Amino acid sequence: MHIPFPPRRRAQGGFTLIELMITVAIIGILLRIAFPVYTNSVKKTRRVDAKTALLDLAQREERYLATANVYSDSAPALGYAAGTTVTTAAPMNVLTGNTAYYQLSVQVPDPAASGAAATSPSFSATAKAIGSQTADTLCANYTITNTGKQTVSGTGAATDCW
Repeated sequence: MHIPFPPRRRAQGGFTLIELMITVAIIGILLRIAFPVYTNSVKKTRRVDAKTALLDLAQREERYLATANVYSDSAPALGYAAGTTVTTAAPMNVLTGNTAYYQLSVQVPDPAASGAAATSPSFSATAKAIGSQTADTLCANYTITNTGKQTVSGTGAATDCW
């Protein structure tokens, strides 16, 4: 007697629903871990741009002091393009790509206004977070003075942010 073998079933391609759901869950977990790390990295990069611009401004102020014996809040006098300003009333944007995330300003006290003509020149330069960078509560705004004192407003310590 001859017993015929049952016909072979063709292997079906594709994924089962459970395999698909496991893959989606793994991707979700990876994104939940990777996205905050990525956004923190982007914030740190923007902070570096702000610190670099601030230190450049401080260096320009020191160079100007060496020749004029005073500090200046005039952007063209400091070597920036004509028509730009770095005053507190009209800060200069610090661009990262084509977007500004910080604004740079300098404050130079007028010794004549304070009535003390013999006071030594000083300045205070600030890089203030704007736009989406204001969500960075760790190292929000950076400040540097003519004495080299570096401070930061935010929950982070100046030593961690600078």
